[in-house]
Amino acid sequence: MARAARSHNMAWSLSSKTRPRERGRKEMAKKVQKVIPNAAVPPAEGRTVTIEGENYLELNDAMHTFYRRSMGELSPFFLALRDDKKIIGAKCSKCGIVRVPPMAWFCPDCDFAPAKAVEVSDRGKMLFTPPITYFANSMFQEQVPFGRGRVVPDGADTGLSVNLYTTTGILVPGIFKKGTEVKLVFRNNRYGKITDIFGLPASELSEKQLAKKGLLESEIDWEAAVEPKMPAATKKAAAHFEKAFKNLKKVVDDLNKCERAKKDIEGWKRTILVKTPGGKFVIAIDNGDLSVKKGATTKQDFTMVANNLDTVLKGLAYEGSLTEAIMKADLWISKNIEFMTVFKLERMARSLARSRK
Repeated sequence: MARAARSHNMAWSLSSKTRPRERGRKEMAKKVQKVIPNAAVPPAEGRTVTIEGENYLELNDAMHTFYRRSMGELSPFFLALRDDKKIIGAKCSKCGIVRVPPMAWFCPDCDFAPAKAVEVSDRGKMLFTPPITYFANSMFQEQVPFGRGRVVPDGADTGLSVNLYTTTGILVPGIFKKGTEVKLVFRNNRYGKITDIFGLPASELSEKQLAKKGLLESEIDWEAAVEPKMPAATKKAAAHFEKAFKNLKKVVDDLNKCERAKKDIEGWKRTILVKTPGGKFVIAIDNGDLSVKKGATTKQDFTMVANNLDTVLKGLAYEGSLTEAIMKADLWISKNIEFMTVFKLERMARSLARSRK
């Protein structure tokens, strides 16, 4: 079995124009990726926990276990992702079924007839409507929100499990459904993992992008998100904006007085343009300090659109949820990756509420 796997691996590598290792070095100037991301590493300091009136000291500590794991018979699949920007499957020599990923090089339906490596398309359809992950542990915080579903590539008979994103801003229910046409896009920096690829709705890409094999994430226009239409501006909306903004400034002042809340945005800098029917304002996050100012800016990192300023006010006052507002389409942000910033703002609100108990 192991010998057969090696022969498939070698056959696929030698059929390419350049050896994978050489091509990998030339194509990708990789930034170093750590096995444990910095966000998952706790500070050295501990905390005091009060239980039944008694204080107890808890110290952060760690237990390290690093190891290497072989991808075994799946190695040809992951090497093709990393080095060739190709998706391969295992085609049974007897029944012709193509399994992606190639979990076995011998067909279980044909008395273990041998299979061969074949390339399949980077386009396909959703096998079912995927769930969306909005909250994840520290290992995946920088990736949320993302859908997780199976795409059946053209030329394959099974589904490939991948993360799903959108170029229209934040990922919300309804963008991906069963049968949605998907384009699989390759990460610029690839490591031989299934996360080296992700899916985008084919409807969001140009014909040229859809036709290109090995499309990279850097070739996607992530700034092309179309803002949703807001209700028409009225005098009533403007008056409500003025009143709500005063309350928002009070909440922000309270957040800045809370050391626990300030730590939630330490090391983070963002300028956010917020648009509402009653007016515009800017939220500035500057390494532990939070501020709001009426008016617009052209130097924002991303844009928020809210049907009502109360949505943002309640989220920061811990009387509502910014995440829930996004899921209900009451709040929109222009970049999916900036959900991390939304998460930090919600954490600030929670920290302030807890400090008052």
